[in-house]
Amino acid sequence: MWNEPYLETCCRSALHRLCLAGESGRPAGLADDPCLARMERMGLVCQSAEGRFVVTEAGVERHASEVMGRCASRHSSR
Repeated sequence: MWNEPYLETCCRSALHRLCLAGESGRPAGLADDPCLARMERMGLVCQSAEGRFVVTEAGVERHASEVMGRCASRHSSR
């Protein structure tokens, strides 16, 4: 049974951008702030002492299962 909160498309995209940013993270004040704040409440991202958003271990796992998993299944159906 699926027991994780649903991630809107915009939040999945924000999570993907954050994972691509790596350890440096992404600054606050960008268009995806609402999604990053929501994912922070979910424990998928956190803000560093410098105020930049960085992905947590839970976020890395969610990205692998929900974002990259969707990409893999889309490409394997070709």
